[in-house]
Amino acid sequence: MTTTKKNEPAPTTDFPPVLTRAADAETTRDPSSVMTLLADSDHTGGRLTGYRSTFAEGAVGAPAHLHTRAAETFFVIDGALQVLLGEEITVLEAGDFLVVPPHTPHAFAAAPGRTADVLFVFTPGAGRFDYLRLLGRVMRGEADPQEIKDSSERFDNHYVDSPVWREALAARG
Repeated sequence: MTTTKKNEPAPTTDFPPVLTRAADAETTRDPSSVMTLLADSDHTGGRLTGYRSTFAEGAVGAPAHLHTRAAETFFVIDGALQVLLGEEITVLEAGDFLVVPPHTPHAFAAAPGRTADVLFVFTPGAGRFDYLRLLGRVMRGEADPQEIKDSSERFDNHYVDSPVWREALAARG
């Protein structure tokens, strides 16, 4: 067994390194965003899922929801992202980093009048690519929205009501 300097067991891996080249990454899109699929849980031994979303100006990303098993991480690469966290709304700017723990209601959209380019990482991973593909089909009118509702447990994506988020979206006009 390999040990670290503190005489603790060295971490082991149960999956090979994951390299997703930009030119080879699968993308899915809906009318207001493009999602670049980077690494799903079946590639990472279940440890994480990562993808990048590029939102059009003022585009609404996700309604209020929570995850019961996964933490969701946001890293804003460019632009600005308006985010609901519990009952508070904040704006993340380029370079900002946010981790939303399980059971925390949240929602997001490109900030009004702004675009947003965001890296999302879920830990542990939850097979999110199938959810993103389904979401794209629903947004394009190719699938029934009921499929999203029926998949909440499978994808650990549970929609909740948020009057605060509804008001914020209504204020956009």
